[in-house]
Amino acid sequence: MMTALALGIGSGIGLWALIVWAFPPRPSLGVILARATTPPAPPPILVTEDTGWAAKLGRPAVAPLRALGLPGERLGRDLAVIGRPVATHLAEKATLALAGLLLPVLLQLLLTLVGLSVGFEFPIIAGLVLAAAGFVLPDLQARSEAAKLRTGFRHALSSFLDLVWITLAGGAGVDSALHDSAAIGRGWAFAQIQRALDTARLTRTTPWATLRQLGEELDVTELAELAASVSLAGTEGAKVRASLAAKATALRTHQLTEAEADAQSATERMSLPVMALFLGFLAFIGYPALTQVLNGL
Repeated sequence: MMTALALGIGSGIGLWALIVWAFPPRPSLGVILARATTPPAPPPILVTEDTGWAAKLGRPAVAPLRALGLPGERLGRDLAVIGRPVATHLAEKATLALAGLLLPVLLQLLLTLVGLSVGFEFPIIAGLVLAAAGFVLPDLQARSEAAKLRTGFRHALSSFLDLVWITLAGGAGVDSALHDSAAIGRGWAFAQIQRALDTARLTRTTPWATLRQLGEELDVTELAELAASVSLAGTEGAKVRASLAAKATALRTHQLTEAEADAQSATERMSLPVMALFLGFLAFIGYPALTQVLNGL
């Protein structure tokens, strides 16, 4: 019964995905009007790269997955942070899911050739489990990589703030302080900041506008706050040296708090294996005595 149910669900999902891919749904009138009246968005600052054999192999599955609304808004931001195109990500998800679905079948064929058999239900159940795992695995990897990059960006941003307010204290202007501070640093975070400032110079826009856009693309609120402070200095003539120094101090304090919380969490996780060993030792000692008591009854 379970085998027939699994086969029926898999066949239904496959047919539905094939129909959506062959006959994609038409957008509503409101969506078409919104596309026609909305001004074009500025080009993204973050650069994406389309590479990998899995992306090329699973490219036909991109349109059906997009019709399902994948990926979500939050995952889309994570993909932008790590520099992976949405189409490449969806293609990798489809490829890994298909590989997980076919791997138990190939294993069953190999075992059949050598004269062994694990049953008819094993490749179906194992294939569904591996397909689900392969479909979810790219999302988990993207979230993990994006979280690491955001953490590193916040660390670099605190150094960038220090450099900016020191340069401002030396008598430099806002634009020159931003460009000089970004040119000093090295690494992925400073490269993104420098790319945003270069975009502002080439497109003849204000640097705080591109910094705000970069903060929105990276989902780093601290960068948007920096852009707001710099915009006050650029438009209203406000003195922001003390504000930038306070923001840098607050950002470092927040990072130290997060580091202490992570360390305490790691310490608590280390106590779990010790407790498991202790319980196993108690069971090892108490089992002979419990067996003697039960046999004596």
